[in-house]
Amino acid sequence: MLNILLSSIFYPLMVISNVDTVLPIQPYDVIIDEIMADPSPSIGLPEYEWIELRNVSTHMINLNGCRIAKPTGKSGPIPNYILQPDSSLLICSTGGAASLNNFASTRSVTSFPSLSNTGDLIYLLSPQGKTIHAVEYSDNWYQNELKKQGGWSLEMIDLNTPCLGSENWTASTSNIGASPGKINSVDALNPDEMLPKLLRAFAIDSLHISLKFNEPLDSIIASNPLQYSISDGIGRAINATPIPPLFSQVDITLPNPLSKNKIYEIKVEGIKDCVGNEIGISNSVRIGLSEQADSFDVVVNEMLFNPKSDGVDYVELYNRSNKIVNLKNMFVANLNALKEIDNISQITSENILFFPKDYFVLTENSAVIKRGYLTKNPEGIIQVDALPTFNDDEGNVLVLNKQGKILDHLKYNDDWHFKLIENTEGISLERINYNQKTQDENNWHSASASVGYGTPGYKNSQSISDENLYQEITIQPGMISPNNDGIDDVAAIQYAFTEPGNVASIIIFDASGRKTKTLQLSVICGIKGSFNWNGLDDQNKKIPAGIYVVYFEIFNLKGVVRKFKKVVVVN
Repeated sequence: MLNILLSSIFYPLMVISNVDTVLPIQPYDVIIDEIMADPSPSIGLPEYEWIELRNVSTHMINLNGCRIAKPTGKSGPIPNYILQPDSSLLICSTGGAASLNNFASTRSVTSFPSLSNTGDLIYLLSPQGKTIHAVEYSDNWYQNELKKQGGWSLEMIDLNTPCLGSENWTASTSNIGASPGKINSVDALNPDEMLPKLLRAFAIDSLHISLKFNEPLDSIIASNPLQYSISDGIGRAINATPIPPLFSQVDITLPNPLSKNKIYEIKVEGIKDCVGNEIGISNSVRIGLSEQADSFDVVVNEMLFNPKSDGVDYVELYNRSNKIVNLKNMFVANLNALKEIDNISQITSENILFFPKDYFVLTENSAVIKRGYLTKNPEGIIQVDALPTFNDDEGNVLVLNKQGKILDHLKYNDDWHFKLIENTEGISLERINYNQKTQDENNWHSASASVGYGTPGYKNSQSISDENLYQEITIQPGMISPNNDGIDDVAAIQYAFTEPGNVASIIIFDASGRKTKTLQLSVICGIKGSFNWNGLDDQNKKIPAGIYVVYFEIFNLKGVVRKFKKVVVVN
């Protein structure tokens, strides 16, 4: 009773009534509805970091013993405080309480976690250590470049959808930069109609799998192991553990081990998010045991190094091997002036499986890429903290595994673009054949106009594969229209020999027998491969429409000489 009396004296804004009806705090009874992560420069409030807690339940709650936490640590306990329904309380460091209490009811805690300006994971813990509410915010949530610079809080839009994430937060519109102790300035109806979605899975080992969802789940429902099944005789999980504080990850244990070099499917049923939306058709993903990538397993498949003024660079990788690779164990880099590997950046800190024949795009701003290009596979676009610097005219990109071994190295040049394009800004350079050498100018071509000059995350517009075995010399396609529309822009002159050691020369003549293009001169061939012709002559000028003859001559050290003539039509 003495404690309550003293609290009433020192904190007159607090209301004490019907103490016997105060109930223990439960998940989502109290939510974090406002975050001041970057208070400087001040718009009208003291320059202290704080979060606002709001009671969205129908009963009073004593916050005594609750703590504010981050993955790196947690605060001291919140002192005794009865939070009324539909009321709020600011929590801050010990130095800010006196100043902030002039604007709203405020309590300080020891070791208040420092809030990162760019983004952080912050959550409220019960006295027993149970997660009550968690928010993983980002400075992109401001949706305002000016307010992103500081002085403005992030506010939740609809308090009835506390797990919606970025769709339910934005910058405050209050004249003082925030709405402490008041209804949020951005308050509005914003119902959560988004269904939970299974994004990916990772095999920790042969018996344990970690599942990643797009939003927080109902942790009680998600803990039922019978809702997770794995194909090929593995069966249903025998244990399921939703991982706090966000509960967007569930770790499961399998009844039977996964086999190496095999891809399985994992399916989820009956899972619901924190407001009761049940998972729909996006309820299955592939899973398998990962291996370390080796040389040429993963290659650079497309690159945008000269974006438009409002664009960003991107690098597309392709897994041409039969291995399942963990992207967490891969890095990108470039070369410095001394030709040394430099600016090494880890692709991701998360465990993300890279399956055979899949694509992944690396960029510093995935939203810009999705806005500027057709993205048929948005889940294949990974936003990285930092990419190495790529010059607009020429440069290097290297892909490394966790041992530092080079998987692929591209030394690109702007001259590799289609010669008839005057301005290459915003146009990506695409690999024509992922089985051919990376460092081959003729294996790269400008992305076509028909796809918007880039194909991030899916098959290149200029792609030619080796899926069909060549019969000595063939041309695919037999008719080309080199106008960079993405349809038959390039002719692949394909070869297949029964033994190595052949040296080839390829010359293209017009119908009158005049030499048009010396494509190759005394180059060493492999067993099979191809050379690409983009329809330009030796002066890199577009040739007239008509019939052209591809003269392909090979010889070897045994003195055998063979000559081939194939026809290609240019429209």
